[in-house]
Amino acid sequence: MKLHILAIGRLKAGPELELLEDYTKRARGIGRSCGITGLETRDFAESKLPDAQGRMVAEASLLTGACPSPCFSIVLDERGKSLSSDDFAALLRRHLDQGTPSVAFLIGGPDGHGAEMRRKAGLLLSFGPMTWPHRLARAMLAEQIYRAVTILVKHPYHRV
Repeated sequence: MKLHILAIGRLKAGPELELLEDYTKRARGIGRSCGITGLETRDFAESKLPDAQGRMVAEASLLTGACPSPCFSIVLDERGKSLSSDDFAALLRRHLDQGTPSVAFLIGGPDGHGAEMRRKAGLLLSFGPMTWPHRLARAMLAEQIYRAVTILVKHPYHRV
């Protein structure tokens, strides 16, 4: 199964990019032993349209256009479900066991995701009720993917 982190907003050089690259590299390395064949990250420029609704529609088009077909889409959204790290690992395990070829994690722009994007999502996922910067959300997601993989392969990184 291949994982994709697709995000609106360009990530520039800095600590967030370094964290993202570190955790994606770690996840790629250990992920092979449990059937995760890749972890790709891709970002897109924010829409310059003048209204929020138009921006969300344009950005949704970019994100969905970058999703492989078929894939299970997980939309990061503050209205989504919060999962423990163990539950997140179990979600990935279920998709591995079901033969899901790809899972795409979609991070919206400053306006978030529109109703249509949320409706079409396989899962709405939240990092809790706090608002996180989009740059940091990518690093947090990559760390949780790495943590989930270590749970799946029983690596000691995740300690309870």
